[in-house]
Amino acid sequence: MIKVTFNTADGEQIVAEGTGGSMMELALENNVPGIDGDCGGVCSCATCHVHIAQNDFAKVGEPNEIEKDMLELTDDVSGTSRLCCQVPLSEDIDGISVTVVRD
Repeated sequence: MIKVTFNTADGEQIVAEGTGGSMMELALENNVPGIDGDCGGVCSCATCHVHIAQNDFAKVGEPNEIEKDMLELTDDVSGTSRLCCQVPLSEDIDGISVTVVRD
C-alpha cells in the first residue's frame, strides 16, 4: 500500500492508502476537502492543486508542459505545485506529504 498524507486548509491531516491510480483518485476516494477533480484527471482544470512538501518534491518530479500551463491559470502556485491527477501512485511516492491548496 502506498501512503499519502493530505494536509487540508483547516489543519486536518488525512492519511490515505492505495495501490494504484493517481493521487487525485486516492484523495477523492478518501473525501479529502479541497480536491474536486472536476475534469476527471485529464489535466484540464486545477481543482486538484497541491503543494508537495519540499523534501518530497524529488519523488514526484517536475510537472510536464501541459500541467505547467494549467498551473499558470490558478492561484497560490509555488515551486512545489503539482496537479495531483498527474501524480501516479507508486512505491516511489510512498510516505509523501502534500498540502491541499483549495478548501
